Amino acid sequence: MNFDYRNVTLRRGFWKQMEELNSKVTVNAVYDRFFETGRIDAFKFEWKEGEDKQPHFFWDSDVAKWMEGAAYIMAKEHRPDLEQKVESLIDEIEKNQGEDGYFNIYFTVVKPEARWSCRDWHELYCAGHLMEAACAYYDVTGRDRFLRAMEKYADYIKKVFVDERSASFTTPGHEEIELALYRMYKTTGKEKFLELCRHFLEHRGLPENNEMNIGGAAHYAQNHLPIREQKEAFGHSVRAVYLYSAMADLALETGDGELKDTCKALFKNVTGKKMYVTGGIGSTYYGEAFTICYDLPNAKAYAETCASIGLMFFARRMMLLDRENSAKYSDIIELEMYNGMLSGISLDGDKFFYENPLEIFLEERGRLKSLGKSERWPITQRPKVFDCSCCPPNLVRLLSSLGNYMYAYDEKSGEVYIDQFADSIYEKDGVRVEVSTDYPYDSAIKIKTNAPVRVRIPEWCHGFGTNKDHTVENGYACFGAGEFELKLMITPELVASSVNVVRNLGKAALRYGPVIYCAEAIDNGGEVHKLYLDPERVADAKISYSEELGREVIDCDGFLRVDEQTGKLYAPYSRKFEPVTVRMIPYHCFANRGESDMAVYLNVK
Repeated sequence: MNFDYRNVTLRRGFWKQMEELNSKVTVNAVYDRFFETGRIDAFKFEWKEGEDKQPHFFWDSDVAKWMEGAAYIMAKEHRPDLEQKVESLIDEIEKNQGEDGYFNIYFTVVKPEARWSCRDWHELYCAGHLMEAACAYYDVTGRDRFLRAMEKYADYIKKVFVDERSASFTTPGHEEIELALYRMYKTTGKEKFLELCRHFLEHRGLPENNEMNIGGAAHYAQNHLPIREQKEAFGHSVRAVYLYSAMADLALETGDGELKDTCKALFKNVTGKKMYVTGGIGSTYYGEAFTICYDLPNAKAYAETCASIGLMFFARRMMLLDRENSAKYSDIIELEMYNGMLSGISLDGDKFFYENPLEIFLEERGRLKSLGKSERWPITQRPKVFDCSCCPPNLVRLLSSLGNYMYAYDEKSGEVYIDQFADSIYEKDGVRVEVSTDYPYDSAIKIKTNAPVRVRIPEWCHGFGTNKDHTVENGYACFGAGEFELKLMITPELVASSVNVVRNLGKAALRYGPVIYCAEAIDNGGEVHKLYLDPERVADAKISYSEELGREVIDCDGFLRVDEQTGKLYAPYSRKFEPVTVRMIPYHCFANRGESDMAVYLNVK
């Protein structure tokens, strides 16, 4: 069973628009910001002490992710502008790579004496992203000089960490090299890269390798237990899902049943007890981390964009590893695509969120600020660049490879899995599947195929109709070759949290198909936190298209709480309501019209 974005052509609709926005705006905007901040010129290795724009130890990775995304765009479009930029960067990599194979800007021009001295300073993380970019560029262009440079780097890393054991640490603080080495193995066919990937995974969490790091205890970097003993998600959320993705790769490649069971347990823990309704993961900015089960604060949600993207990586691999449960992993991918991942980028494509809160109350923030409080909150407006700009290029590479998540082809059965719905064509080795749809605005899906297909029935869907004989198996409707139509039952509905999420008791979120909605004060008379939804009327809500947002908005019957103001801090209990229309917008659209109060979870009357 395999995925390949190059076999998928988006024709029109929601995801075609996002693909074009990424290609026309986002990839250029990110490069321009990286040039302005010094990240691009840093590859020349010309920075000197005392100069501005001192390179940071993660700059290599920022640019590498951009290069990878640019390669994916080049696979679909003739883009000499991107090709020139990538080739220029490869020139500098070749020129400045050490004779031993080492390449890192910070530890060559800023702190050369500190090479391999701290596990949390992203050396292996940067190396991994450069390797992934090299594999992507080779796959697209067939040119191998970047790949050869990274092979040399990987050989040097093996020398340092396996042969000599001369580094001051054993495993990376920020996981990524594991993913990259597996990809190097798949690209080159060289077993040595798989073995090095296995080395880093198998040495994680061993008692003798329990090195501390900047983030604190070993849990922060998933170094608290050997990988097969980890059953609950701990620590930095991005690092965690990158690690779990690599574990799934290794389990699939080696047939390791114990490791497969571990991956299943971790996925269940993340999505069943530590994930927001939007798909966001990581509930605290302290360590950008997972905390205890059901600890999901809304206003201070960390929910890093990269973490949502990382969970997509993990889910995609679990679709391969745990085939009988493929549909549930695809459900999580869909959740991230329309919500947790997509909220990380502005509607105009050139501004970004690092964190993605589920609630904003500007007055509360103002009160604390006036008292000189230094409470840490997620920002309320997307900037064009951040100091830690991992998320923007991660979005570039994801949005340019969306086809990886939409179809899967089972070479043994000859079946095509249709996992995400977009107006598109899938073609591979004579197999052709054509999907026509306006999803998510319309749940009608027309399919024309010369091969048997399995169509995912989303978890949120309460039924479907079709004009063709079929069977249902493991969350998929199974059809033979031909032409047919599928209609998913879709209606606005309220979604409640587990009672263990104490902050959400008495509240609910609005879901319409795959999209989670929120309320902004700008649409609701300046009031959000006093709004109540009527659960009996939600299904009858009015759905309309907003030209301002370019998305569907929902008007629900609800109430505004208008208790009498006594002037006292406390007064006898009373509740008074007046009927109002509550406007809800897709969560991924919030903070695109200026600062505003916002809430995903509203009171329910």
